[in-house]
Parts: sequence; structure tokens; C-alpha cells
Amino acid sequence: MPHTDRPNHKGTPSDTHRPVRRSRSGILGRRYERTGTEPVTGRSALGMRLWLSVCFMPLFVAATVLFAVWASRSDTGSTPTPSQLGGLAAVCAALAVIAAVDLAVVLRRRKKERPARRAAP
Repeated sequence: MPHTDRPNHKGTPSDTHRPVRRSRSGILGRRYERTGTEPVTGRSALGMRLWLSVCFMPLFVAATVLFAVWASRSDTGSTPTPSQLGGLAAVCAALAVIAAVDLAVVLRRRKKERPARRAAP
């Protein structure tokens, strides 16, 4: 956290906050206590990230297959060239991997943040 000379609401420098354990944690497992500047009713964007990952991952996988097949069937003198199509296939494959990783992260965070539901007796 960068050093600031501006005091927080208690009159101490803002870089002296201690991490506080919370159930909703970040990568390191800790978040800092509220400073009073963030909204109280802030909502998570996990639902939107889930929707975007679910929609775009299959789209990028299909585009990867389409560009790879097109590159394999095109001639060297054609436009676009097989190397350009291969580059597009690689970009789409990378975006599909990013969407899959994001989907896994979102599902893990949603599972961690929501209480476990018990089966009815």
C-alpha cells in the first residue's frame, strides 16, 4: 500500500492499517478493514463474469476450430494466408483459455462465499 501523509478518520497515517481476516478473502487470504471511502452497498461482479465466461468460452473455442480448419484448407497464395488464420486461431485459443480460467475462479469464489446448503431430512 503506498505511503500517504494524509491521516485517516482516526488521525493516524493510512498505511498503518492492519489486515483483517474475513470470510470473503482475496488471493492472499486477507483484506484491509474499511476506510470509509468505499460504498457500503457495493456488489460483486461475479454474476456478470460468470455470464460472460459461459457465453464467450464456447464462442472462442468454436472460432479456434473454425480458423484452424480454414488455415489447414487454404493455399499459400490465398487471402488471408494460412499463417494469418493460424494467428487468429491462436488468439482465439488464448481467449478461450482465459475465459475457462476465469470461469473456474468465479465458480470457486461463488462456492466459497455462499453458505453450504444442507439436504432436507
